[in-house]
Amino acid sequence: MELTKITDILAEFEPIGLDGMSAVRYMNRVDTKYPFSVSKLPLLLNNVRSLYQTLEIAQKREFRYRTVYFDTPDLLFYNQHVTGKLNRAKVRIRTYESNGLTFLEVKQKSNKGRTSKSRMEKEPGNMNHIQQSAEFLEELISSGASSLKAVVNTGFTRITLVSLPEAERITIDYDICWNNMKGDCVKMPFLAIAEIKSEKSTSLSPFFRELKLLGIRSTGFSKYAMGMAMVNGVSKQNILKPKILLMNRMRDEYYSNSNA
Repeated sequence: MELTKITDILAEFEPIGLDGMSAVRYMNRVDTKYPFSVSKLPLLLNNVRSLYQTLEIAQKREFRYRTVYFDTPDLLFYNQHVTGKLNRAKVRIRTYESNGLTFLEVKQKSNKGRTSKSRMEKEPGNMNHIQQSAEFLEELISSGASSLKAVVNTGFTRITLVSLPEAERITIDYDICWNNMKGDCVKMPFLAIAEIKSEKSTSLSPFFRELKLLGIRSTGFSKYAMGMAMVNGVSKQNILKPKILLMNRMRDEYYSNSNA
């Protein structure tokens, strides 16, 4: 798939700035994820371009993100994710490469299935944020805050779509890669992940309807957990096996279409 196709299609969307989308930022929300083969992305964008605006900052509509995830020595957050525990958390430092803005973030999922995010802005390039933010972290995740260490790094490109009438925000991540702190790297150019962020049921979403028409179904997918399994080879990979098989099918679809 030529990435220029995505750029060309996005150019036909009506733009929206950060100020215009403040009503749909939703730091407390319902998240629904949809992994799919990136070969379907141009068609998906074409089908929704009259229904959504796309985020534009400094004449850019695709943005590169870099995220460093942290965990305890016994990988508490990873184990919570792969076993499906609710009332779970993850801690990360996210950098927006287009402008260098950097945030320490704690993302939590409640037993009601709602996601909340707390964050504080940090100086880019400084990896001492954990030690400097002990009070912020201890308030949110209590025990274990002082023992957190960087365990995996992920990079991806993100598109953000907004529908103010539907009161929803969509993110689409692709060109995803992971690396650990030892130099090992895994790249997945075939994978895209759409996420509907809303305060209501996604079944009413026009974007959801288009996903359904393309045969794209929702499934839980943590870039953090998958990265830990793929690049760090941590335990409990059997629990992730259905998702790994799904990614293998996407890989085959992607390369089949590329060679057609």
